[in-house]
Amino acid sequence: MQRFLDLVWVIPALPALGAVIVLLFGKRIGEPKAGYIATATIGTSFVWSVFTFFALQSQHGEGRHHVYNLWKWFAGTGDFHVNFGFLVDPLSVTMILFVTGIGTLIHLYSVGYMHGDPRYSRFFAYLNLFAASMLVLVLGSSFLMTFMGWEGVGLCSYLLISFWFEKNSAAVAGKKAFVTNRVGDFGFMLGMFLIFSKFGTLDYVRFGSHEALTGVSHTTVTAMALLLFVGAMGKSAQVPLHIWLPDAMEGPTPVSALIHAATMVTAGVFLVSRAHAFFDFSAIGNGIHAGTVVAWVGAITALGAATVAIRQNDIKRVLAYSTLSQLGYMFLACGVGAYTAGLFHMVTHAFFKALLFLGSGSVIHGMHHEQDMRKMGGLRKFMPITGATFIIGWLAIAGVPPFAGFWSKDEILAKAFFSGGAQGKALWAVGMLAALLTAFYMTRQVWMVFFGNERFRDSLADDHGHDGHDDANAQGDPHESPITMTLPLLVLGALSIVGGFLSLPFTKPNLEFLARWLEPSLEGAKDIHPGAFTSGFLLSVGAVVVGIIGIAIGFTVYKRGLPDDGVDPVETKLGPLANVLENAYFFDIGLAKFVSGPATKFATFLAEGIDRKTIDGAVNGVGRTVKEAGDGLRRMQTGLVRNYALGIVAGVAMLIAYMWTRAI
Repeated sequence: MQRFLDLVWVIPALPALGAVIVLLFGKRIGEPKAGYIATATIGTSFVWSVFTFFALQSQHGEGRHHVYNLWKWFAGTGDFHVNFGFLVDPLSVTMILFVTGIGTLIHLYSVGYMHGDPRYSRFFAYLNLFAASMLVLVLGSSFLMTFMGWEGVGLCSYLLISFWFEKNSAAVAGKKAFVTNRVGDFGFMLGMFLIFSKFGTLDYVRFGSHEALTGVSHTTVTAMALLLFVGAMGKSAQVPLHIWLPDAMEGPTPVSALIHAATMVTAGVFLVSRAHAFFDFSAIGNGIHAGTVVAWVGAITALGAATVAIRQNDIKRVLAYSTLSQLGYMFLACGVGAYTAGLFHMVTHAFFKALLFLGSGSVIHGMHHEQDMRKMGGLRKFMPITGATFIIGWLAIAGVPPFAGFWSKDEILAKAFFSGGAQGKALWAVGMLAALLTAFYMTRQVWMVFFGNERFRDSLADDHGHDGHDDANAQGDPHESPITMTLPLLVLGALSIVGGFLSLPFTKPNLEFLARWLEPSLEGAKDIHPGAFTSGFLLSVGAVVVGIIGIAIGFTVYKRGLPDDGVDPVETKLGPLANVLENAYFFDIGLAKFVSGPATKFATFLAEGIDRKTIDGAVNGVGRTVKEAGDGLRRMQTGLVRNYALGIVAGVAMLIAYMWTRAI
């Protein structure tokens, strides 16, 4: 079994190889074989990850922390060098299991979803490369190795979000994701520079616990932590770097599932957990605590995105804001020091969010590419498998026991409550309100899509001027998706039911498998105890009650679908606020106006007034002065000997006169 730890490089190498094969020979191989080859490579990587898990589990003590260096990447002066290496520990193995596992299901789903696309093989090459980059990110043995995978997923997100670049909206969304992430990446880079300047290394083994940072000031370590968090905010789309994720829906639905569930957006949570020593050290000093910033950014994102989701009508856009909100929960947990709870929610979220996104893709496929929920309704009888599995995802994210989302979200809320002081209670209250809204907007989505009146018939009649029923039959009624799409839904549905049993809060420690498994990777992190069993139980009951209230409100409002006039009841009840939420608080619009107005003027001032006129003017002025002086001196060089002789005589005369005056 030890051999699997040394061969961990095979895990990212397999999908990378698949990307090369499909990219070079995909057109010749054809559809669907190219898709099956890509699926087989990531599937084999998953099997290898399972063996790696068992190999690591068989180790004890230091054996649970295995570094394998393939080669020396580059060397600098003195002892400085960077290895191209991988770190195999419980955290990285947890990540590779769900990246490859969920990734395999998404690849299989894509075989059916992308049928007939003219760039079919290229899509699977990008998908394989995306998975390979994410695996390098989570397996890297240093911040620099992680950053290499970090940039890889950034590139792949651009290629996949804008995959249908013929649509201007898709091309713009891809560029928006790429540029926004560069802002976060700049913070990550500055954080690495600062860490290297103080410690002379970027290897993770150097920073196992906060005791390893002793000797560096609290302010400096806090700056390191916050700069790393800026990078995490970009990848995991936290306020204010959240603007790219809702627009990422322009890519094919499997891309949305891969980004939201198995790759990219989970990278930020992984980075904060991997760098927990910096956040833990910041929490024990005076001044600003980096963890406090992380927790409140997460809480604000969780609540803000949940409020926006209640007014979205695009089936995928609702889920996009849901992802923002759930990521906020994960950062809230990491901010209060409950890293295990945040990672637990990341795993369960991967199950039910992949299920929901792939379910939405199945709906879009069955509805002939319609994404507006106002034009759906009553689809459960046409798409029974999609409807049943989507309902499982809804119950999981709404926090209904015993579905997976209940256990992980409940643990986050409890850990926030018991994290200490008024701040812990405030974070808990924000989380509970976000949970209420989550249950409501997800119930709204389920009833608008799968229950209530069949509005798709009316929409067809309105669009084409024919009888709705006849036109529906002309295009074909909504239909269930093929087995390549429904099979992943069934597997993810099962995981969304039982996934929460990986770690049961408020039970005996020997049942909390995930918490015990992650301990070696989170050395020194504080353990938040939930207090008495009664307190924890009451908090759990409260979380369930809040979720049920949200579901009840959603059911009451949307149990018959939409009214005949097609106006959303929430729009009527919210009044002017409805438009604010529908436009996401006008954040994007305001940012666009700021960039095109004051920001552009300030940049022009820097470019023209400071750079060109002041800096370039000073440099060019020195050059002109030297040139003019040279031109003046050049005129003295006539080439006539008598002029030079006259100069010598004049100089001698001046020298004699000077010496004579000194003698007097």
